Amino acid sequence: MLRSAGFRFFIVAILALLMAIPVQMVSSIVDARRDYSRETIRAVGEEWGGSQVLSGPELVIPVRREVTEIRKREVVDPATGRVEVHPESGQPILETYEATSVEERPPLVLLPGRFDAVMTTATQVRYRGIFEVPVYTADVMLTLDFPVDGIETALDDGEEVLWDETRLEMFLSGNRALRGEAKLEIDGAGVALEPLTGRGGIAAAVGDIRGAGEVRLRVGLNGAEQLMIAPVGRTTRVEISGDWPDPAFTGAFLPDERTVTDDGYHALWTVPHLARAVPQLARAGMMSDAGDAIAFGVSFYQPNDFYQKAWRATRYGLLTIALTFLTVLLIEGHRARPVHPVQYILIGLAQAIFVLLMIAYAEHIGFSPAYLLASGATIALLVMFGWLGLKLGRRTLVLAVLLMVLYAVLWLILESTDYALLAGATLAFLALAATMIVTRNEEWYAPPGSPGMFGRRKPARGPEQPPS
Repeated sequence: MLRSAGFRFFIVAILALLMAIPVQMVSSIVDARRDYSRETIRAVGEEWGGSQVLSGPELVIPVRREVTEIRKREVVDPATGRVEVHPESGQPILETYEATSVEERPPLVLLPGRFDAVMTTATQVRYRGIFEVPVYTADVMLTLDFPVDGIETALDDGEEVLWDETRLEMFLSGNRALRGEAKLEIDGAGVALEPLTGRGGIAAAVGDIRGAGEVRLRVGLNGAEQLMIAPVGRTTRVEISGDWPDPAFTGAFLPDERTVTDDGYHALWTVPHLARAVPQLARAGMMSDAGDAIAFGVSFYQPNDFYQKAWRATRYGLLTIALTFLTVLLIEGHRARPVHPVQYILIGLAQAIFVLLMIAYAEHIGFSPAYLLASGATIALLVMFGWLGLKLGRRTLVLAVLLMVLYAVLWLILESTDYALLAGATLAFLALAATMIVTRNEEWYAPPGSPGMFGRRKPARGPEQPPS
């Protein structure tokens, strides 16, 4: 029983499961390299300008109110200048009077009526050591207006609007991303812009904007990873285009129309005010808090990079090792010296190290050449081991063909994110089906005198003969 084919199969299965330990260790190394790559990309991106989210502009209109209060004060004798006191208690005599003061109230914040944004990006690749970092420059043109009719209906009793102190505020992720000259024009007249204190952004004292028509704001930005914008208009229309071939449209809204080619992309959004979940007119700031939650835009995505592929290779590593073990077990047959568990472990370690080879070379020469080099070296090593170490003879060709097919299928799995699970599941099913067909006549219980699992079984001793 202990030397039966069934028991050998069971032991090989246990060895395959134990190979999950080195595979997991390799996976941890891949994760560490991927984290290091992401940190490098993030650091370079932040130095260039970082991920950008544009919120606004919004019109901030100061409000004040005159307040009359009843106060008390000590009575002073005008002749002597002394405080008069009560003859019985000796306490100062108090009198009431009315005092009027001007109180600053929370400002009115008005969002644009029409909000048209056209953003154009140009990407370039920066390098930090062996890592590539895609960054972009963006030209942003905003065209908008601020209908102010009926704004007084939002005032409380006694409040008045300070139109001459009206400000326009535009929020950014960070002012260091600004490049070139930012321009603000109201009906064709230029208005000076200043940095917004307290957080990233720009502001302008626009004064009494009643009667003004078109407002145009143009800024140039550096950035990395993402370019997002909040739909601040009652009617919002946003166009984003650029030369990046692999954009990922993200955020609170997906584009109504989009075109993606090898030469770049173009996307169009239209967002009505009912969908943005922020009021057109309110007290105190809105976009500084709500802008990030409703923003949308484009991410400069690097599809299926070799760290993702290497990580997926480790996920399929146990399957690859198990199929190789199974092949060796099936083609070795009932030999006098079956493959030893240590030899199975060596085969598994070679295939686990394959992922390390692949990721190490991919960081320098790219994924495709690295995969070809690492898989070729692994196949050559295992075929040589099968010929010289396992003494498989002509059956080594079966092992070679299996390994080439296995690593070719793994290549297809790693290259196709969408079909990775389909290919992996199909491969596992076909391997199981082939095993069931090949072993359909296998004698799983070892008959007397059959070869043992890791060596020749001793012949069964016959009944003892009585001494003559």
